[in-house]
Amino acid sequence: MKRLWVNVVPYDKEIAIAALESGAEAVVLPEGETETVRQFGKIKTVEAQGDLKPGADVEFIDIEGKADEDRAAAVPSEKIVVLKMLDWTIIPIENLLARRGKNLIVQVDNCEQARLMVEILEKGVDGVLLNTTDINEIKKTAELVRGISERIALVEATITSVKQLGMGDRACVDTCTQMTLGEGMLVGNTASGFFLVHSESIDNPYVASRPFRVNAGAVHAYTMAPGGKTKYLADLKTGDEVLLVNHEGASQVAYLGRNKIERRPMMLIEAEAEGHLISLVLQNAETIRLMDPEGKATSVTHLKPGDKVLAHTTTGGRHFGMKVEESLTER
Repeated sequence: MKRLWVNVVPYDKEIAIAALESGAEAVVLPEGETETVRQFGKIKTVEAQGDLKPGADVEFIDIEGKADEDRAAAVPSEKIVVLKMLDWTIIPIENLLARRGKNLIVQVDNCEQARLMVEILEKGVDGVLLNTTDINEIKKTAELVRGISERIALVEATITSVKQLGMGDRACVDTCTQMTLGEGMLVGNTASGFFLVHSESIDNPYVASRPFRVNAGAVHAYTMAPGGKTKYLADLKTGDEVLLVNHEGASQVAYLGRNKIERRPMMLIEAEAEGHLISLVLQNAETIRLMDPEGKATSVTHLKPGDKVLAHTTTGGRHFGMKVEESLTER
């Protein structure tokens, strides 16, 4: 997820409030203004007494020539580098993306410059520091940054087996976001294959829709998380980031409001996709759905061998949710 910081130097109450209400991650403040801003709400502050301290946590570097680029590249990778492009050239940013790779933020003056920075070289910088006194520009840039999301490669999987199991613990993942038709979460028994499990955004005669919910599967299962990581469903807790994905592979970050774990009858779904075996234990209920290649939701109780559904496959193992290249067999 891309970062949005807003420059509030000199201090301006209305700009600080607009940054907070637009969902900015942080504001850059004059020294001593952190407590002033916290009267309006919780947001990270960048100043000598703030959450992120210039020099210790953040380096601000003006880029005018090659020597400045070299200085930025030499900053330890754990520090955030904020670049101010004095002649607004693209090449130094491209070079720094290649040389440094992460924790790069570029100061911009408007939404159009922000778009260029977060999309440059397809990967983009990690975020932008918006320098404006226009509240509407803050709102537009915030919408842009929220809209930049990971693209998830989805593949067609063929169902090979549907098997009724006994009782087990399943997790209903209740997010702070209303999902639409064709949107859900990627969940799998192993870290090499995931089904796209549809949200409960579909009305039926027996249960009211819950567009914020994905009845995701058994507690042991993995779900794809932002940044290419995975998390066990059992570990998800209030405030955690989760990844929502639609049938076209577009994603968005949502926040967990509640994880409802309850004992329910379960079933095992198995499939094959591009040589990968994919499986998932889900609740045995008509309201649990996977998606077909056209984005249509299909109840798991209606699935049969030969049916096509959407899936995502990966390679390599996982260590504390992060991808690692190692020999690993999961069955």
